[in-house]
Amino acid sequence: MKLRSHCPTNYALEHFGDKWSLLIVRDLMFKGKRHYNEFFESDERVSTSVLGERLRNLEAVGIISKGEDHAKKSRIRYSLTEKGIALLPLMVEMIIWSGIFDNKTAAGEDFLKKAKKNKAALLTALHRKLKTEHLS
Repeated sequence: MKLRSHCPTNYALEHFGDKWSLLIVRDLMFKGKRHYNEFFESDERVSTSVLGERLRNLEAVGIISKGEDHAKKSRIRYSLTEKGIALLPLMVEMIIWSGIFDNKTAAGEDFLKKAKKNKAALLTALHRKLKTEHLS
């Protein structure tokens, strides 16, 4: 990947800096989605061409990996990599921020309470769960 600059903000944006990429990471991280059709059915209504491109880009930069589905061999299953799982604190911070400023937030009240009360414990539990689900 050729970067425009090595500014930390630019580096991050070059890897996952568009809404569709972050929504795919969200779906993998918090919604248990693992297959193309599941991402395609998200409420935000991504087009098939954009979805395919973002999946390829996320794989190329090492945020996700793809492999064979254990239940149906002909289907591709996407997983977060270590690099993808490392986005967890950022994703949780975005959920908290949205929970504060979006009075119609879809973030669960229980999740927001846990994040505000003991964010470190929540992150530890989520990190452990993601490693088990995506790296095992």
